[in-house]
Amino acid sequence: MLRWTTHLEGGPRRVNHAAVSVGHKVFSFGGYCSGEDYETLRQIDVHIFNTVSLRWMKLPPVRTGGREHARDAPYMRYGHTAVLLEDTIYIWGGRNDTEGACNVLYAFDINNHRWFTPKISGTVPGARDGHSACILGKAMYVFGGYEQLADCFSNDIHKLDTTTMTWSLINARGTPARWRDFHSATIIGTKMFVFGGRADRFGPFHSNNEIYCNKIKVFDTETNSWLNTATAQLLPEGRRSHSAFSYNGELYIFGGYNARLDRHFNDLWKFKPETFSWKKVEPQGKGPCPRRRQCCCMVGDRIILFGGTSPCPEQGMGDEFNLMDHSDLYILDFSPNLKTLCKLAVINYSLDQGGLPHDIRWELNAMTTNSNISRPIFSSHG
Repeated sequence: MLRWTTHLEGGPRRVNHAAVSVGHKVFSFGGYCSGEDYETLRQIDVHIFNTVSLRWMKLPPVRTGGREHARDAPYMRYGHTAVLLEDTIYIWGGRNDTEGACNVLYAFDINNHRWFTPKISGTVPGARDGHSACILGKAMYVFGGYEQLADCFSNDIHKLDTTTMTWSLINARGTPARWRDFHSATIIGTKMFVFGGRADRFGPFHSNNEIYCNKIKVFDTETNSWLNTATAQLLPEGRRSHSAFSYNGELYIFGGYNARLDRHFNDLWKFKPETFSWKKVEPQGKGPCPRRRQCCCMVGDRIILFGGTSPCPEQGMGDEFNLMDHSDLYILDFSPNLKTLCKLAVINYSLDQGGLPHDIRWELNAMTTNSNISRPIFSSHG
């Protein structure tokens, strides 16, 4: 019984950020907020959401120990990726209004909250943003994105072996996925499932003739080949800047934007790899408004969704260039237990809490008390 259980405002107002779950916490890195300065090279900010207390906190800037270590911490950016491997979060790519795109690999130690830059070798991917990154075993796979130096979309796959810290460009067999950025790539088993993103009708270079593919492309990491697959009968609309995650061996996508339709989405779709079929999912409860460039992180049986950007309400759902950045957070529970359902009933029907145990009243208060760390709202380009 899939259900939206929690909606809180007042978290970090962030768009095009990157986040990973670590135990019962979510670590969020950087991102964009209208009205903020993205021309100075201030250190990337780190926000942590505790899924037990339902509270956000912002880490103080990390001391880097002198000028020689100042570059160990990444500068503020958006369009980057974050992945978790053991006790380390790897941040790669993204861009800043002064420096442009980046291809330095940064590492964040989750135990001592320290940044470092691993010594790497091999064929380093070109600087880009809008790519995807996912972990399988000890390897990080980076696909696609918009390459700054070549000024074009990419459809290359790069692999970082974290045991040797060596980059390599995979010579993939088969018909590759189209050049694209702001797609999603999700590992299920030993395969990478690529969906959506923005591409150009005529090839890798941007000619303002955008297309939004809505077919799944599958890369097999065991054979380093793109697979020929059937086309599903029912398909979600093509989109970019959506979220994707896997649960119980199935792929889910939420939200995103299609410029050709001038439409933001807040739909949820499920893809079954065994049957290569899509199904639209309708969770109970009130979910997020249509949006793009949000983050979704899986914590147990729950999805923590936060941030992103949407058209301003007074503008209707169109008009790409008058957007509102969000500081909200939603929790989507795949398997809400009886306790959760009872707490929702108390909240929804404003029932008397006087006779409830202290810990239950504390949890109800956490579910209904907004955070207070967000910046004021601005409207701007997104």
